Amino acid sequence: MEAHSVATEPRRADEIDTSFLDGVVGYWLRRASHVIATDYLARVKETAGLRSVQVSILAVVGANPGISQTQLGRSLGVQRANMVPLLASLIEDGLLRREPSDEDKRVLELYPTSAGEAKLHVAKALIDEHENALLAALTAQERRTVIQLLAKIADAGTE
Repeated sequence: MEAHSVATEPRRADEIDTSFLDGVVGYWLRRASHVIATDYLARVKETAGLRSVQVSILAVVGANPGISQTQLGRSLGVQRANMVPLLASLIEDGLLRREPSDEDKRVLELYPTSAGEAKLHVAKALIDEHENALLAALTAQERRTVIQLLAKIADAGTE
């Protein structure tokens, strides 16, 4: 059997057939996610020292002081087994505090500390900068549309 020869000349990017992938939503989501995550690490995590899930937790707790761990996990789509170490880390770092509920002592309520509020303030500013840089080519309406469409995909996965 004769071996097929493989072209040794490198192809230019515009000569490579990606037509199948061009129509695959998941492919473009992964590519966009990589760009966003890379820029997030450089802009936000390096400066504020927070991973995106930690910012999400601080943002929700900050906007909803006294929220229970269960409510928080449900609102963010984070499983209980994953939520426990995330919260423990934020509490250990002095960014959140946990207190028993006045109505039901079995329920633990979450509150931001002043350090947590300050860290979130810095992270929000960095995230605004991060998103404005990455999404500069989009109009405000296009940004809203992207968010609406991504939320629709995410919601379909939870039904």
